[in-house]
Amino acid sequence: MRRRRGRYRQQRWNGKLVLIIIGCVVVLLAITYLALSLYFRNHFYFHTEINGLKVGGMTVEEAIEKISEDAEDYLLTIYGRDGEKYHIYGRDIDNSYVPDGSLEEAMEQQNMFGWIPSIFKTNQIDVPTPMTYDTAKLETAVADLACFQEENITAPENAYLVRQEDSYEVVPEVLGNQMIPEKVIALVESAVTEGAGTLNLTDDAYVAPEITTETPALVQALETVESYLNAGIIYEIADYDEKLESDAIFDMIEVQEDFSVTFIEQKLADYAQYLASKYNTYGDVREFATSSGDTIEIGGGDYGWVVNKEKEAEQIKADIMSGQVVTREPIYSQRAQVEGFEDIGNTYLEIDYTKQHMWYYENGELVLESDVVTGNISKGNGSPDGLFKVVYKQSPAVLKGEDYESNVDYFIVFAYNVGVHDASWRTQFGGEYYKTGGSHGCVNAPGDVAAELYSLIKVDTPVIAYYREPVELTAENCRISNAYSYVEPEEEEAGETVAE
Repeated sequence: MRRRRGRYRQQRWNGKLVLIIIGCVVVLLAITYLALSLYFRNHFYFHTEINGLKVGGMTVEEAIEKISEDAEDYLLTIYGRDGEKYHIYGRDIDNSYVPDGSLEEAMEQQNMFGWIPSIFKTNQIDVPTPMTYDTAKLETAVADLACFQEENITAPENAYLVRQEDSYEVVPEVLGNQMIPEKVIALVESAVTEGAGTLNLTDDAYVAPEITTETPALVQALETVESYLNAGIIYEIADYDEKLESDAIFDMIEVQEDFSVTFIEQKLADYAQYLASKYNTYGDVREFATSSGDTIEIGGGDYGWVVNKEKEAEQIKADIMSGQVVTREPIYSQRAQVEGFEDIGNTYLEIDYTKQHMWYYENGELVLESDVVTGNISKGNGSPDGLFKVVYKQSPAVLKGEDYESNVDYFIVFAYNVGVHDASWRTQFGGEYYKTGGSHGCVNAPGDVAAELYSLIKVDTPVIAYYREPVELTAENCRISNAYSYVEPEEEEAGETVAE
């Protein structure tokens, strides 16, 4: 029994002892926690780093001293936009730390009772660490960087356009690596002042090309060229297939240095000339099937198609600038009766001077024919030959010359002042009377014939007038009317007599 009681007392004592020990440990830990909490009221946590500098367990004053000592070892690493690195050393610029209260503020924000986690992890604090430096030395240090050495500098190059065979090609800009000293110095000064360890240079620090692939003027030039090349002209010309397409248009335009898209005026004029050369029929020598059944060749006169080259060139430019494909006929300054190869058509007046006869056809049907009397060949008043058109009609009319004045009822003019008219003073027509007793150049017809022709024929109707034998026309009206057989009269030379 006594043994049991003794054992029980021993167990109770052991229990109390354990409680006492635990209590002592708790008290000790509490005292330690409170003591360290008081300690961290003015000391930085364990494993604290300020801007990468270890200051764990230091007071503000000690941290300031360490940062100041580290100022001479300050290193600013500058990263270029292409990843290259350059360095500015604190010792080269007389760098020194200037406390600004940031560390005191960081200490005030530190919770004195929250120190336990700092045992296990780094407490990183980033605060400004303002520096002072020698400005002149800093500028020298920047100037000495490799990026500012001439042999390492690649200047920027502008984007530009190159004319190829059928398009413009963009040659992109070259950025280069040329930095702007003033901007780099300003950025370095700011970084050093703040105590920053790195500085990343952006495009703003580099000399930029003035023209890039995104420059509006360049982009607009390409869009304009594309628009112009999308344009075209389909010419409505019977019997022909004529188109102005992108290859020819490209030859007409060019991009200037300021990226304005202009026209090569000579190219426009050349194309208008090409149209005129191909489609003008004015004065052309043509084959003509006569009423007598044979075929002759006749040219001269003023009948036929004439392209207005100046206006056509202007319209080509306007059509290209529209960016559309347009369908139209050329701009003519003179038109013929019929489009295409056979522009005389089947309504015309035919005059055979040699046979002294004329025929009038409407829509291929012979409507009227008659003998006539034409210009007096022996007196140099031969009637003008060629392809003409009726210029105007007048009834009645007064015909005037140097030595004559005649009244007629019907006058149908086709070559300058030459035309078909009635001749009441004549009693016979046809034959070879014209060679010696012909007119001053007009075509004389019987009164009833002239009246009927006047009522039938319209202005602009083609008139084909020809000789079947060689003649030399020298009258002024033949020159002005572009007569086919006109020749310049021989001039009398001084001291010589012209044979009659």
